[in-house]
Amino acid sequence: MAWIFLVIAGIFEVVWATFMKLSEGFSHPIYSVLTVLGMIASFAFLAKATHQLPLSIAYPVWTGIGAVGTVIIGVILFGDKLSPLTWVFVGVLFVGIIGIKLTAN
Repeated sequence: MAWIFLVIAGIFEVVWATFMKLSEGFSHPIYSVLTVLGMIASFAFLAKATHQLPLSIAYPVWTGIGAVGTVIIGVILFGDKLSPLTWVFVGVLFVGIIGIKLTAN
């Protein structure tokens, strides 16, 4: 169950980052509130995950999910342009997340 909580925490990491962009510097109240709620949810699920997972495993996976997910959202929703080399490194990050999961006890 801890891994499920960790994935949910990572998804909320992407959610709050997306709403933060949409808030345009916290100038849109609805998106600003959704940013804060996403942060709270992300931290809450991370805290639940760390009850059973070591912090040294949970934290890098959480931030990795957030990073890879936010890159994908940036490209799809906001039209961010990434070089092919940047995509290679995003892939390396993704492989790192999977590697941490597979090698964690």
